[in-house]
Order: sequence, then C-alpha cells, then structure tokens
Amino acid sequence: MEKINQIMEQKPVGRVFLHYLIPSLIGMLLMSVNIVMDGIFVGHRLGGVALAGINIVVPVFSLFTAISLWIGIGGATQYSFALGEKDFEKAKAIFTRSVVLVISITIMLAAVAFIFRFPLAYLLGANSETIHYVMEYMNILLLFGFILTLENILSIFVRNDGNPNLAMIALIVTAVVNIILNYIFLFILDFGVSGSVGATMAAMVIGVFILATHFFKQSSHLKFVRFSLTLASIKHTFAIGLPSFLSELGLSVFTMGYNIAIAAAAGTAGVAAFSVLNYAHSVILMTFLGMSSAIQPLISYYRGAELAIREKKTIRLATSVAVGTGVAFFIIGLLFAKQIIDLFGNFSTEIENLAIMGVRVFFTSYLFMGFNFVMMKYFQTTNRIGMAIWITIARELIFMVIFLVVLPPFLGAFGVFSAIPLSELIVAITVFIYTYKKHLFHND
Repeated sequence: MEKINQIMEQKPVGRVFLHYLIPSLIGMLLMSVNIVMDGIFVGHRLGGVALAGINIVVPVFSLFTAISLWIGIGGATQYSFALGEKDFEKAKAIFTRSVVLVISITIMLAAVAFIFRFPLAYLLGANSETIHYVMEYMNILLLFGFILTLENILSIFVRNDGNPNLAMIALIVTAVVNIILNYIFLFILDFGVSGSVGATMAAMVIGVFILATHFFKQSSHLKFVRFSLTLASIKHTFAIGLPSFLSELGLSVFTMGYNIAIAAAAGTAGVAAFSVLNYAHSVILMTFLGMSSAIQPLISYYRGAELAIREKKTIRLATSVAVGTGVAFFIIGLLFAKQIIDLFGNFSTEIENLAIMGVRVFFTSYLFMGFNFVMMKYFQTTNRIGMAIWITIARELIFMVIFLVVLPPFLGAFGVFSAIPLSELIVAITVFIYTYKKHLFHND
C-alpha cells in the first residue's frame, strides 16, 4: 500500500478526493443498508407497530454513534494533522487515547441507561402499543453498544491512516452479514425484534476484526502505545469533535421531535409513516455523511502539511458533488415516492398516503443538506469550530424545533414534514453568506 504522504502530496487533488470519496460513499451507503434492511425485514415480518417501536430507540443508537464521532473525529483530525507534520509518535498516542476514551464512556453511559431503561423508553415516545418492541431492541443495544462505537472509531482512524478501502470492506462485510443474520433470526428462528438488533451487533463484531487487520500492515501508523490522559488533551479532542457529536445528537432530537410531533398530528399511523420515511432518509443521510467524512482526512493532512491550494480545491470539489447529489435525490423523491414506501411492506392506506406525502415534502431538504454537511465538516476540520457548531445546532436544535412547534397546528402532518426542509434552507443561506464574506471559494 502506498504511504499516506505519497497519496496526499503527489497525486492530483481530484484523484485523491475520489480515492477517499468512493470508499467512504460505498461504506456509508452499506451502513445505511444495514439500517434499511432491519426496517424491511421487521416491517414485512412484524408489521408497522414493531417498526415504530424500533424507530423510537433510534435516538439511543444515535447517541452511541455520536460519542464515537465526537471522540473519533476529534482525535482523527489531530491524528492526520500530526501525520502531515510527520510526527508519527504523537499520532500513535492520539489514536490510543481516543479508543480508550470511546470504550470507557460508552460502557458508563450504557450502564446508567440500562438501569433507567423503562423511563427512558417512555421519554423517547414509547406507548402501550410499542413498549414491548422498544424494550426488546433497547436491552440488547445497551448491553452491546460498545461494539458499535469501537467499530465506528476504528473505521475513522483506518480511513485517516490512508486505508479507506479497508474501512469500506469492513462495512461491506458488516452489511452482508447483517442481512443474512436478519433473515435467519427473523424468518427462520422467529427471534422477533431482538433478533434484528442481535444480527446487527454480531455483524459489527466481524467488522471490528476486519478493521483490526490494518494494524498488521507495514504502512500502518495505528499502534497502541503509552499515552498521557491530560485534561488539556481531552478538552482539545472534545472541542474539535463537538460539532460531530452535536450533529449526531441532533439526529436523536430530530427523530424524537418528529415522533412526538407526528404522533400529535396524525397518531400512531403518523409515527409508522415517519418510520418508513426515516429509513429512506437514513440512506441519503449516510451518503452526505460519506461525502463529509471523505474530506476530513484530506483537509486535516493538508493543514498539517501547509498545502493551502490543495485544501481549497478539495472543498470546492466536495461542495459541487454534494449539491449535485442533493438535486438527484430530490427528483427521485418526487417521482418515486410510492415505490420507496412499498419497499418496507404493505401498509394501510392511511399510513401509505402519509408516508408518500412525507417523502415528497421532506426530500426538498436534500437540495441544501449536502452542502451544509460538507461545509460543517470543513469548518470543523479547519478549526472554525463556532461556525461548525452553528450549522449543527441551527439545523436540528433551533430552527427544526421552532418549525415543529409552529407549523403543525396550522398545517398538520404537512407542517411536520416541512420543518427540516425549511431549516436546511435557512442554514444554507447563512453558510453561503459566511463563505462569501470570508472569500473561501475565491481563487488564489
């Protein structure tokens, strides 16, 4: 395998971007396939209420992912910067510290959540119809959530160490194994919802072992070494990774907020309709996450190596790809909403009509979402943490909440589904104004 400095400094910017973008996109899409296949299997085998129950637990899943991204992106940004500076011992210490922090924090939070799992379930939106399915899924997720965070952070660091293809392979295998086990556990062994989450956790264990093979490569800089766990080092990691954490936390708020708002506007049928929409959304969300994840190792390295021209070329290319992809998803939503809904099972007319309307309205957000994601990652990686945090909290913690409160009383379910598109539009406008004033896209 080529050394990372040869890839970053000698190849054309477009080729380097594609070298990271393609594996990142494939990996993220397959990760979303994991989530979607869970929904397809559960929807066809157990029905819409079970699907709604799983959707209620999504914020817990998102919290674990948020922790791994918070520390993973915060640590990996420092790691790639150190590689750009050619300080390999510092990079190894950063890697070790990040993995230890992720595992420790995940286990502590999971233990507390397990003790209070019933109040937590009802807080997230469970009711008498869904509580059984919620607890089946949550119990296993809390017990084995550390596997999820370990796979996520290893994938981030392997990608930052110049091996995005291995990160992609690990996610491919995880997705395939998850699909196979989901079918076996649900349709053959009849394990119910617990079988679905059990399949996901088992598949992730295999993913961890595949990622661990990177440690044995001659070109690998990922080594576990002695490190100093100082307050300053933790604060620095947390500060850089905070936008990623808030972004994933915002996803939890998004899911919980939409569940509550749509339940008030359209009842259990509305929750089921949103559950189907949310599975489709997860695929597209992972696509945009893949794009933003692809630029993080590049921008971090270029900063450390002081390659400003390559940095600017990369962000221009990434934003163009993100906007074009968003337009394509918007058109797909308009033309094929019913076909998207039909993937997840046969639903009542009420649920189907709500879901189709939701897809057509909600997919408008993709015109702006990709741009917002890429720019958030760029600001985060270039130490413009304030702007990165603004994008994150404005999208799903400020404007979305405001619109979810204000619109549904007048527009019903349509108002609920309109909240995110309006939020993304407003945030994209603020980002565009900021980048224009700072001349970030101007030629040198």
